[in-house]
Amino acid sequence: MKLVKMSLAAAVLLGTSAFAIDNIKVNGDAKLFYNTTNSGTAANNSLFDQSTSAADAALRLGVTGDLLKGVSFGVTANGVSTLGLENNMVANTWTGAHSDGNGSVGANDTDDTGWISELWIAATLGKTTAKIGRMELDTPLAFSEKWSVAVNTFDAAVLINQDIPDTTLIGAWVGKGNGVNHLAPLASTTQVADVKDNRADVGLDGFMGAGAKMTTFGEKGAYAVAAINNSFKPLTAQAWYYDIGAVADAYWLQADIDCQLVKGVKIGAQYANIDPKGLVDNITIANGAGGAKDSSAYAVKLAYEGVQNLKVSAAFSDVDEDGVLNIANTATNNLVTAQSKLYTEAWWNYGYVGAPGATSWNITAEYDAGFAKFGAYYTDVEIDNKNNAVVGVLNGLDAGRANGIDMTEVTLTASKSFGPLDATLAYISTDAEDQNLNAAGTAGSGSRYDSIQAYLTLNF
Repeated sequence: MKLVKMSLAAAVLLGTSAFAIDNIKVNGDAKLFYNTTNSGTAANNSLFDQSTSAADAALRLGVTGDLLKGVSFGVTANGVSTLGLENNMVANTWTGAHSDGNGSVGANDTDDTGWISELWIAATLGKTTAKIGRMELDTPLAFSEKWSVAVNTFDAAVLINQDIPDTTLIGAWVGKGNGVNHLAPLASTTQVADVKDNRADVGLDGFMGAGAKMTTFGEKGAYAVAAINNSFKPLTAQAWYYDIGAVADAYWLQADIDCQLVKGVKIGAQYANIDPKGLVDNITIANGAGGAKDSSAYAVKLAYEGVQNLKVSAAFSDVDEDGVLNIANTATNNLVTAQSKLYTEAWWNYGYVGAPGATSWNITAEYDAGFAKFGAYYTDVEIDNKNNAVVGVLNGLDAGRANGIDMTEVTLTASKSFGPLDATLAYISTDAEDQNLNAAGTAGSGSRYDSIQAYLTLNF
């Protein structure tokens, strides 16, 4: 689903154990995702209309195995198809991986597309594992967004060491990615308009490049180093540092603890900082907005899991209003719709909680009733960056985002598994000042609208 639930530390540790592969294993899934909404400028827009609906089907097939003792490999192939639904049920695709055959992407691109999303080799010696090739990544500020029908991946090299007790050390080089990365190509003011929200042109998710083509990450690639420690067993602490060649330097600090005083209580804290440089800084100066300033944010979370099958949490985050880049994924559409790892991230409407000047609240409740799982998610974001001229420049002078906006989202979900088939139905209520605008597209004219989504995943 769209909300990332697994902790970063757990994801890293799972990735380490996955390198020890016995023999050949085949896995994969087939997905069919559907979305319909009653938003838009036309007076007759309504739920289930072809003009306001999107869908896609995707097939993923992966193979892993041992080449020799301590050396393993993995390869994953992906394919996406509209199944012809655009001819009668929907007017938009879910993913931007579709291509028009000439390397570009547009609103009418519905060609079936296939690509190799993973192709890696890994070697383990003692407590050190090296992995190189094409792979998924899960780090705080550069990661694979797994909520969509297809996942963005990276050409990278990763080194993981666990010689220090209760500590995982990570070093990584990221050379390429196939997410829509608007941080890299901003070389002149004529390209600034490309930063604006272009979901209607590149699929509903808005983060996969045309044909899933791999391009250089951040124009010059990126380095990352991290340390994750749980010497004190109730506490998991992690620190990450990034050097994103032509874009920014960044770091992320996070600590999550199981409270020992009250059973079932969990507490978390996050702090992040992104310092722009190179292309981003040059553009702000060229547009007379002055040098780009740091983006910083903190977030706290309080969760309770003391009642069987019930999980509830409340989170708060605040982002410095003077910054430029979002505290969000730098591998996808960072300036607009990239997913954020902040605790307050919305279930569906990305691009708000990590924006400069955003103050956000999130309340989540999930209950496993046995026959089905239910979720309720509330996110409220108030963005106040009206005095930040740089944000106006980099966001294509979008009046709504440049002058500050409010967004409220309420999502209700129901999920059930039928053997290998996972099914989820979601209802989303969105009230955002920069969405669902009137026919003139006037900023602030947006009104509340509804979305209904269906997710089907067949695992094999």
